[in-house]
Amino acid sequence: MKGSADDPHYSVGLLEPDMTVSDVIDNHIYEQTLSEKNAFFVADLGVVITQHVRWRTHMAEIRPFYTVRCNSSPVIIEVLAALGTGFICSNKFELELVQRHGVPSDDIIYSGLCKQVSQIKHAAKNGIDFLVCDNEAELRKISRCHPNAKLLLQLSTESMSQEDEMSMAFGCTLKDCRHLLERAKELGVQVVGVRSLISNSCVDDHVYIDAITDARCVFDMGVEFGFNMKILDIGCSFIGSDTRLQMLSAAVTSVLDLYFPPSTGITVIAEHGSYFVSSAFTLAVSIISKDEVAPEQPHDDPPLNDEPEFQYYMNEGVYGSFAGKLTETRIAAPSARKNLAPDAPQYTSSLWGPSGDDLDQVVERCQLPELSVGDWLVFSHAGTYGLGQPLSIDSPPPPVFHVISSRDWCEIQGTGVTQETTLKNCSLVPYFLKSSHTKATLSVPV
Repeated sequence: MKGSADDPHYSVGLLEPDMTVSDVIDNHIYEQTLSEKNAFFVADLGVVITQHVRWRTHMAEIRPFYTVRCNSSPVIIEVLAALGTGFICSNKFELELVQRHGVPSDDIIYSGLCKQVSQIKHAAKNGIDFLVCDNEAELRKISRCHPNAKLLLQLSTESMSQEDEMSMAFGCTLKDCRHLLERAKELGVQVVGVRSLISNSCVDDHVYIDAITDARCVFDMGVEFGFNMKILDIGCSFIGSDTRLQMLSAAVTSVLDLYFPPSTGITVIAEHGSYFVSSAFTLAVSIISKDEVAPEQPHDDPPLNDEPEFQYYMNEGVYGSFAGKLTETRIAAPSARKNLAPDAPQYTSSLWGPSGDDLDQVVERCQLPELSVGDWLVFSHAGTYGLGQPLSIDSPPPPVFHVISSRDWCEIQGTGVTQETTLKNCSLVPYFLKSSHTKATLSVPV
């Protein structure tokens, strides 16, 4: 059953104990091989919920907010909303999507830094008051179109600018913040908090510490101007292991206790997108064309070897499910879904989308066995920036098959998560593998 604005209902396949996500992928590859060979995603909701439980275990004092542009799959919104996650939206489409799932306006932050007037008015009309701002022009625009707005000043720290050369393109310095606070006071616009600008690629704990320290300075400035500042967004677009999460928790918690202790009544939030969804999604694509190319070598030098190199063209590219390639997301090499001998030779290969555009290169170089048109590649960690608004109405995103293992479902229920409280618009249905011993699959693409 397909979800829609009028009937937002979705099916989730419940896997038996001896079934894996890999089985599900193979099952749908088998079905697609018999039909049109369309790309598809498989999403393991158990991973999403487990990530949420991990976060609440190690960062209980910090409320997670989900970055919708990372992955706007409606089932993900449904699950995270039920778990009490807030949402960071960057445009009208995302605002409407989140509100359609019953998320209260106070749990939504409109983060776009260059907002259209029409979208600011849309936020005002729908009671979405929390907006991000980092310059005077935006501040004046908001004051005209949304007089009830509650602003979070986007702050870029000096250590972050050293970590990421592009970080200073957005976000204001401490000096800028004083200027904006003064202008906001003159314009009668509320400033209620600070949002730290931290790159997804940041792995230095000191950047988070410096961001919180700088935020304390902005809060003190706000008091001087008479603002009641109660929200601290530490950014924290984090991807990593459980150990890394514990290390970050130790570093961040200590500095928060120093500068923003619970007695201040300040709500601390952190933004996450990839953390929740990256490892939960797997993408399967098929090869639609193939070229053999000469190995790269210095000009006029003799060939280094006789092994060919291959260019493969897939039915998804950077203008679709690999849109993350256009940001800072690195696309890892896929695995080939093909019966091969253990000692099958590997060849240098490059992977391209179907557009023929020079920018539509998904993976520059990787080692793969020789493939044929119609063969399948599987990309893990495919949940980031591939399931947003399609860039073209002529190429809608591939279907997503949502599943959860019976073991994950039983463990998650032990934490208080139930279908009644979490999957209100989702139906758990038994998932059957299509083989000579079973009937047709009961899972439904969403």
